[in-house]
Amino acid sequence: MPNDFGRSQRVASQMQKELALILQRDVHDPRLGFVTINEVVLSKDLASAKIYITVLNGDERAKQRNVETLNEMAPFIRHELAKRMRLRHISVLHFYYDHSFDTGMRVAELLQEVNNSDSGNGQA
Repeated sequence: MPNDFGRSQRVASQMQKELALILQRDVHDPRLGFVTINEVVLSKDLASAKIYITVLNGDERAKQRNVETLNEMAPFIRHELAKRMRLRHISVLHFYYDHSFDTGMRVAELLQEVNNSDSGNGQA
């Protein structure tokens, strides 16, 4: 069983790299913004892949549209992925928005506000 975990992680890592290249070089859709692949999570049997993305400089609706567009393009992206990876079967791709980046930015803003209010109180 430990080998399954190692292989799954290696395949997920390689898939993440290849997906980033595919989105950068092969996908020319004006509906897509600047998309970053954050993580690829594969099922144990490698049959399905959850791909977590972030979209920079977009509101909530734009982020949702990017996820919808990528899910519509999933068969094309999967076909391109099959050309690049040496696997017998390529996982079915499902794209999801990763909210951890937004959460991290919000926490940083709150910490900055607390820092600024503390320095303001110390000078008074």
